[in-house]
Amino acid sequence: MARSMHVRRPATLASLAAELGVSRTTVSNAYNRPDQLSPELRRRVLETARRLGYPGPDPVARSLRTRKAGAVGLLLTENLSYAFRDPAAVGFLEGLALACEDAGQGLLLVPANPEREDVAAVHRAGVDGFVVYSVPDDDPHLAAVLERPVPTVVCDQPELDTVDRVGIDDRAAITQIASHLIELGHRRVGVICMRLARDRNDGFVNAERQHNAHFHVQRARLEALATAFTSANVDWTSIPVVERFDHSIASGASAAAQLLDRDPQVTALICTSDILALGALGEARRRGLRVPQDLTITGFDGITESERAGLTTVRQPVLEKGRAAGKLLVNAADHHQPRTVTLSTELVIGTTSAPPRITEERWFGP
Repeated sequence: MARSMHVRRPATLASLAAELGVSRTTVSNAYNRPDQLSPELRRRVLETARRLGYPGPDPVARSLRTRKAGAVGLLLTENLSYAFRDPAAVGFLEGLALACEDAGQGLLLVPANPEREDVAAVHRAGVDGFVVYSVPDDDPHLAAVLERPVPTVVCDQPELDTVDRVGIDDRAAITQIASHLIELGHRRVGVICMRLARDRNDGFVNAERQHNAHFHVQRARLEALATAFTSANVDWTSIPVVERFDHSIASGASAAAQLLDRDPQVTALICTSDILALGALGEARRRGLRVPQDLTITGFDGITESERAGLTTVRQPVLEKGRAAGKLLVNAADHHQPRTVTLSTELVIGTTSAPPRITEERWFGP
């Protein structure tokens, strides 16, 4: 005859309170409001909980009771790996995490594939608010976030009148790059930009697509470049602009190849990110072009890799962006009007920019 098995029933908050001879509120405070108990009493509660196998208050039940999840949601319209692979995103994520730590909040990444419209991840995210990281104005995941009755902070884009936003003055920042190149004497330039819309385009961009770009940051940078070069008597429509959907060094290299194949006489490549610029530097080396003697290349962001490469770029405070976005979100209840935080940038003149080559100079290009 089989011997009966005696399985100890898991302890509950009520049974733990009875064991200790205290109220259930006291047990709950040991986990959720430790400042309400003396250190000795809290230690006794936790030690007894471990002995009896009590795992602590049910977080699901607690969130239902308090209507608080204790977490901030970060919406990324990229694959999840992007948050740990892209240097600017990594810096932003660190700053946001620091703000969450200071506020005692968790952080939930809500990735959304840019080529899909499934918004289920947004609907099921158990968070008290969202930080939206650089998405187009027509993104369905953004629309789903704004339908949730929780505070929202946008970083970079889109520019909305109804929510808090953290960003930089993109027009002023890239105008510094343009002015630097114009002062050096560059007039025959090309531009490599990040994606302008949700539809995939890896090629040259006409004026209409630039004007109607749903990614506000890229649109603002292109508009500022157009204004600067037009003021220098350069026909903007004559300047080739190449777009890349994927943000990678390989994309920057292929875009530079595409542009230089069409116009091998350009003297400068203006890239709207450092990642794209690093790819362009690699393509220039592959072609035997000397940077900056034969070709000037500039970036935007000021990531560590660009500093190592000596890239002329605009440095923006990506970590501080994340921290500021987190602070705005956790303090959202204290404000009723949308707030905007605009952070400063810095032009960094590196070793990849110089006056354009003269036509008589020998050029070892293809």
